[in-house]
Amino acid sequence: MRMANPSGFALLQKKAPLVGAFFVGAIWHFPVAAAAFCPLPASPQTVAVRQVVDGDTLRLSDGRSVRMIGINAPEIGRKGRTSEPFAEAAKRRLQALVKASDGLLGLVPGVEGKDKYGRTLAHLYGRDGANLEAQLLSEGLGYRVAVAPNVRLAGCQQRAEHAARSTGAGLWRQSPVLQADALQRSGFAVVSGTVRGIERNRGGVWVELDNALVLQVPARLLRNFPSSFFQELQGRQVEARGWVLDRSRKGGLKAGQRRWLLPLTDPSMFERISSQNM
Repeated sequence: MRMANPSGFALLQKKAPLVGAFFVGAIWHFPVAAAAFCPLPASPQTVAVRQVVDGDTLRLSDGRSVRMIGINAPEIGRKGRTSEPFAEAAKRRLQALVKASDGLLGLVPGVEGKDKYGRTLAHLYGRDGANLEAQLLSEGLGYRVAVAPNVRLAGCQQRAEHAARSTGAGLWRQSPVLQADALQRSGFAVVSGTVRGIERNRGGVWVELDNALVLQVPARLLRNFPSSFFQELQGRQVEARGWVLDRSRKGGLKAGQRRWLLPLTDPSMFERISSQNM
Protein backbone atom coordinates (compact mmCIF):
# COMPACT_ATOMS: atom_id res chain seq x y z
CA MET A 1 0.00 0.00 0.00
CA ARG A 2 1.35 3.39 -0.94
CA MET A 3 1.51 5.97 1.86
CA ALA A 4 1.08 9.55 0.76
CA ASN A 5 1.41 11.03 4.26
CA PRO A 6 3.31 8.89 6.83
CA SER A 7 2.56 11.11 9.85
CA GLY A 8 -1.11 11.34 8.99
CA PHE A 9 -1.12 7.60 8.39
CA ALA A 10 0.19 6.98 11.93
CA LEU A 11 -2.48 9.28 13.37
CA LEU A 12 -5.16 7.48 11.42
CA GLN A 13 -3.97 4.16 12.78
CA LYS A 14 -4.54 5.42 16.32
CA LYS A 15 -8.02 6.71 15.53
CA ALA A 16 -9.12 3.68 13.55
CA PRO A 17 -8.11 0.56 15.55
CA LEU A 18 -7.87 -2.75 13.75
CA VAL A 19 -10.93 -4.88 14.51
CA GLY A 20 -11.03 -8.62 13.80
CA ALA A 21 -12.93 -9.56 10.66
CA PHE A 22 -13.23 -5.93 9.58
CA PHE A 23 -9.49 -5.55 9.16
CA VAL A 24 -8.50 -4.75 5.59
CA GLY A 25 -4.92 -3.99 4.56
CA ALA A 26 -2.89 -1.88 7.01
CA ILE A 27 -5.50 0.59 8.31
CA TRP A 28 -8.88 0.20 6.64
CA HIS A 29 -11.70 -1.32 8.71
CA PHE A 30 -15.40 -0.66 8.64
CA PRO A 31 -18.67 -1.49 10.37
CA VAL A 32 -21.25 -3.31 8.23
CA ALA A 33 -23.62 -0.30 8.18
CA ALA A 34 -20.96 2.07 6.85
CA ALA A 35 -20.17 -0.19 3.90
CA ALA A 36 -23.72 -1.34 3.18
CA PHE A 37 -23.71 -0.01 -0.38
CA CYS A 38 -20.19 -0.44 -1.78
CA PRO A 39 -17.85 -2.52 0.42
CA LEU A 40 -14.18 -1.58 0.52
CA PRO A 41 -11.92 -3.70 -1.72
CA ALA A 42 -8.59 -4.94 -0.46
CA SER A 43 -5.50 -2.74 -0.47
CA PRO A 44 -6.56 0.75 -1.53
CA GLN A 45 -3.88 3.38 -1.97
CA THR A 46 -3.65 5.78 0.98
CA VAL A 47 -3.73 9.39 -0.19
CA ALA A 48 -3.77 12.77 1.52
CA VAL A 49 -6.31 15.38 0.42
CA ARG A 50 -5.18 18.97 -0.06
CA GLN A 51 -8.46 20.51 -1.23
CA VAL A 52 -12.07 19.64 -1.99
CA VAL A 53 -12.92 21.39 -5.27
CA ASP A 54 -16.62 20.51 -5.41
CA GLY A 55 -18.96 17.62 -4.66
CA ASP A 56 -17.16 15.13 -6.91
CA THR A 57 -13.60 16.42 -7.34
CA LEU A 58 -10.61 16.72 -4.99
CA ARG A 59 -6.95 17.69 -5.20
CA LEU A 60 -4.39 15.54 -3.47
CA SER A 61 -1.20 16.55 -1.71
CA ASP A 62 0.80 14.78 -4.42
CA GLY A 63 -0.65 17.18 -7.02
CA ARG A 64 -3.21 14.88 -8.60
CA SER A 65 -6.76 16.01 -9.26
CA VAL A 66 -9.24 13.19 -8.62
CA ARG A 67 -12.66 12.90 -10.24
CA MET A 68 -14.80 10.46 -8.26
CA ILE A 69 -16.24 7.59 -10.29
CA GLY A 70 -19.99 7.05 -10.36
CA ILE A 71 -21.28 10.42 -9.18
CA ASN A 72 -22.04 13.71 -10.88
CA ALA A 73 -22.49 16.44 -8.28
CA PRO A 74 -24.40 19.65 -9.07
CA GLU A 75 -22.19 22.33 -10.59
CA ILE A 76 -20.86 25.17 -8.46
CA GLY A 77 -21.35 28.56 -10.10
CA ARG A 78 -18.23 30.15 -11.53
CA LYS A 79 -17.56 33.36 -13.46
CA GLY A 80 -20.74 34.97 -12.19
CA ARG A 81 -22.97 31.94 -12.74
CA THR A 82 -25.35 30.75 -10.01
CA SER A 83 -24.60 27.40 -8.39
CA GLU A 84 -27.00 24.57 -9.12
CA PRO A 85 -29.23 23.40 -6.23
CA PHE A 86 -27.31 21.43 -3.59
CA ALA A 87 -23.92 22.15 -5.23
CA GLU A 88 -22.55 23.95 -2.17
CA ALA A 89 -24.14 21.39 0.16
CA ALA A 90 -22.42 18.55 -1.73
CA LYS A 91 -19.05 20.29 -1.47
CA ARG A 92 -19.49 20.95 2.27
CA ARG A 93 -20.53 17.34 2.89
CA LEU A 94 -17.50 16.00 1.02
CA GLN A 95 -15.27 18.36 3.01
CA ALA A 96 -16.82 17.00 6.22
CA LEU A 97 -16.25 13.40 5.14
CA VAL A 98 -12.61 14.15 4.33
CA LYS A 99 -12.15 15.93 7.66
CA ALA A 100 -13.72 12.99 9.54
CA SER A 101 -11.04 10.81 7.92
CA ASP A 102 -8.27 13.22 9.02
CA GLY A 103 -7.58 14.11 5.41
CA LEU A 104 -6.48 10.58 4.51
CA LEU A 105 -8.57 8.47 2.12
CA GLY A 106 -8.39 5.09 0.44
CA LEU A 107 -8.15 5.40 -3.34
CA VAL A 108 -9.01 2.69 -5.87
CA PRO A 109 -8.25 3.75 -9.46
CA GLY A 110 -10.67 3.01 -12.27
CA VAL A 111 -10.07 0.65 -15.18
CA GLU A 112 -9.76 3.82 -17.24
CA GLY A 113 -7.35 5.80 -15.11
CA LYS A 114 -7.79 9.36 -16.41
CA ASP A 115 -10.45 11.50 -18.06
CA LYS A 116 -10.01 13.85 -21.02
CA TYR A 117 -8.96 16.64 -18.64
CA GLY A 118 -6.11 14.58 -17.18
CA ARG A 119 -7.85 13.99 -13.85
CA THR A 120 -7.40 10.69 -12.04
CA LEU A 121 -10.60 8.63 -12.11
CA ALA A 122 -11.05 6.73 -8.86
CA HIS A 123 -13.29 5.46 -6.07
CA LEU A 124 -12.62 6.99 -2.65
CA TYR A 125 -13.14 5.54 0.83
CA GLY A 126 -13.15 7.08 4.28
CA ARG A 127 -11.36 5.64 7.29
CA ASP A 128 -14.57 3.80 8.28
CA GLY A 129 -14.53 1.94 4.96
CA ALA A 130 -17.51 3.79 3.51
CA ASN A 131 -17.42 4.57 -0.19
CA LEU A 132 -17.65 8.35 -0.44
CA GLU A 133 -19.52 8.35 -3.76
CA ALA A 134 -22.21 6.04 -2.35
CA GLN A 135 -22.38 8.11 0.83
CA LEU A 136 -23.11 11.28 -1.14
CA LEU A 137 -25.55 9.51 -3.45
CA SER A 138 -27.47 8.06 -0.49
CA GLU A 139 -27.92 11.59 0.86
CA GLY A 140 -29.15 12.99 -2.46
CA LEU A 141 -26.07 15.13 -3.05
CA GLY A 142 -25.28 13.94 -6.53
CA TYR A 143 -26.57 11.92 -9.47
CA ARG A 144 -25.44 8.40 -10.15
CA VAL A 145 -23.61 7.97 -13.44
CA ALA A 146 -21.96 4.98 -15.11
CA VAL A 147 -19.43 5.46 -17.90
CA ALA A 148 -17.82 2.32 -19.31
CA PRO A 149 -15.38 0.84 -18.55
CA ASN A 150 -15.51 2.31 -15.00
CA VAL A 151 -18.75 0.60 -13.99
CA ARG A 152 -17.62 -1.90 -11.34
CA LEU A 153 -19.66 -0.24 -8.60
CA ALA A 154 -22.64 0.77 -10.75
CA GLY A 155 -25.00 -1.64 -8.99
CA CYS A 156 -24.25 -0.63 -5.41
CA GLN A 157 -24.17 3.05 -6.32
CA GLN A 158 -27.57 2.64 -7.93
CA ARG A 159 -28.89 1.21 -4.66
CA ALA A 160 -27.40 4.17 -2.80
CA GLU A 161 -29.19 6.66 -5.04
CA HIS A 162 -32.45 4.72 -4.75
CA ALA A 163 -32.21 5.14 -0.97
CA ALA A 164 -32.13 8.94 -1.38
CA ARG A 165 -34.85 8.88 -3.98
CA SER A 166 -37.20 6.80 -1.85
CA THR A 167 -36.89 9.21 1.08
CA GLY A 168 -36.87 12.42 -0.95
CA ALA A 169 -33.41 13.38 0.28
CA GLY A 170 -31.43 16.28 -1.19
CA LEU A 171 -31.86 16.58 -4.95
CA TRP A 172 -34.82 14.20 -4.81
CA ARG A 173 -36.83 16.40 -2.43
CA GLN A 174 -38.42 17.81 -5.57
CA SER A 175 -38.04 15.51 -8.56
CA PRO A 176 -35.35 16.76 -10.98
CA VAL A 177 -36.56 14.41 -13.73
CA LEU A 178 -37.42 16.32 -16.93
CA GLN A 179 -39.91 15.31 -19.58
CA ALA A 180 -38.09 14.81 -22.86
CA ASP A 181 -40.20 17.41 -24.64
CA ALA A 182 -39.34 19.98 -21.94
CA LEU A 183 -35.58 19.97 -22.62
CA GLN A 184 -34.21 23.47 -23.18
CA ARG A 185 -30.45 23.17 -22.78
CA SER A 186 -27.54 20.81 -23.05
CA GLY A 187 -25.73 19.33 -20.06
CA PHE A 188 -26.41 16.58 -17.56
CA ALA A 189 -30.06 15.61 -17.15
CA VAL A 190 -32.35 12.83 -15.95
CA VAL A 191 -35.07 12.56 -18.58
CA SER A 192 -38.28 10.57 -18.96
CA GLY A 193 -40.45 9.98 -21.99
CA THR A 194 -42.27 7.46 -24.14
CA VAL A 195 -40.39 5.42 -26.74
CA ARG A 196 -41.71 6.39 -30.18
CA GLY A 197 -39.24 4.60 -32.38
CA ILE A 198 -36.05 2.50 -32.49
CA GLU A 199 -33.51 2.40 -35.31
CA ARG A 200 -30.28 0.49 -35.86
CA ASN A 201 -27.51 1.58 -38.20
CA ARG A 202 -23.72 1.77 -38.36
CA GLY A 203 -23.72 4.43 -35.64
CA GLY A 204 -25.40 2.12 -33.13
CA VAL A 205 -28.95 2.02 -31.79
CA TRP A 206 -31.16 5.11 -31.65
CA VAL A 207 -34.19 5.33 -29.37
CA GLU A 208 -36.55 8.25 -29.93
CA LEU A 209 -38.41 9.72 -26.95
CA ASP A 210 -41.52 11.88 -27.41
CA ASN A 211 -40.38 13.22 -30.80
CA ALA A 212 -37.96 15.48 -28.91
CA LEU A 213 -34.91 13.48 -27.81
CA VAL A 214 -32.86 10.63 -29.22
CA LEU A 215 -30.97 8.21 -27.00
CA GLN A 216 -27.94 6.73 -28.72
CA VAL A 217 -26.02 3.60 -27.81
CA PRO A 218 -22.82 4.00 -29.84
CA ALA A 219 -21.82 0.95 -31.86
CA ARG A 220 -18.60 0.55 -29.85
CA LEU A 221 -20.61 0.16 -26.62
CA LEU A 222 -23.33 -2.19 -27.88
CA ARG A 223 -21.40 -5.19 -26.56
CA ASN A 224 -22.09 -3.91 -23.03
CA PHE A 225 -25.87 -4.05 -23.55
CA PRO A 226 -27.74 -7.39 -23.27
CA SER A 227 -29.18 -8.69 -26.56
CA SER A 228 -32.71 -8.38 -25.11
CA PHE A 229 -32.18 -4.79 -23.97
CA PHE A 230 -34.09 -3.16 -26.83
CA GLN A 231 -36.91 -5.69 -27.04
CA GLU A 232 -40.48 -4.55 -26.36
CA LEU A 233 -39.46 -0.92 -25.82
CA GLN A 234 -41.94 0.57 -28.28
CA GLY A 235 -44.57 2.54 -26.33
CA ARG A 236 -42.82 2.08 -23.00
CA GLN A 237 -42.31 4.91 -20.53
CA VAL A 238 -38.59 5.05 -19.76
CA GLU A 239 -36.06 7.12 -17.87
CA ALA A 240 -32.55 7.89 -19.08
CA ARG A 241 -29.69 9.99 -17.80
CA GLY A 242 -26.49 11.42 -19.11
CA TRP A 243 -25.06 14.45 -20.88
CA VAL A 244 -27.54 15.88 -23.37
CA LEU A 245 -26.04 17.34 -26.55
CA ASP A 246 -27.57 20.07 -28.69
CA ARG A 247 -27.11 18.98 -32.29
CA SER A 248 -28.32 22.31 -33.65
CA ARG A 249 -24.97 23.82 -32.64
CA LYS A 250 -23.13 21.86 -35.31
CA GLY A 251 -24.42 23.85 -38.23
CA GLY A 252 -28.05 22.85 -38.24
CA LEU A 253 -30.07 19.66 -38.10
CA LYS A 254 -30.59 17.25 -40.93
CA ALA A 255 -34.12 16.57 -42.06
CA GLY A 256 -35.93 14.34 -39.57
CA GLN A 257 -33.31 14.66 -36.84
CA ARG A 258 -34.19 15.57 -33.29
CA ARG A 259 -32.38 18.50 -31.72
CA TRP A 260 -31.44 16.76 -28.48
CA LEU A 261 -29.14 13.74 -28.30
CA LEU A 262 -28.26 11.74 -25.20
CA PRO A 263 -25.55 9.05 -25.61
CA LEU A 264 -26.05 6.11 -23.24
CA THR A 265 -22.79 4.97 -21.68
CA ASP A 266 -24.02 1.94 -19.70
CA PRO A 267 -27.27 -0.10 -19.40
CA SER A 268 -27.80 1.23 -15.87
CA MET A 269 -28.24 4.74 -17.29
CA PHE A 270 -31.60 3.60 -18.71
CA GLU A 271 -34.65 2.24 -16.90
CA ARG A 272 -38.06 1.03 -18.00
CA ILE A 273 -40.83 2.66 -15.96
CA SER A 274 -44.12 1.27 -17.27
CA SER A 275 -46.06 0.16 -20.30
CA GLN A 276 -48.01 2.63 -22.39
CA ASN A 277 -50.79 1.80 -24.77
CA MET A 278 -49.72 4.30 -27.37
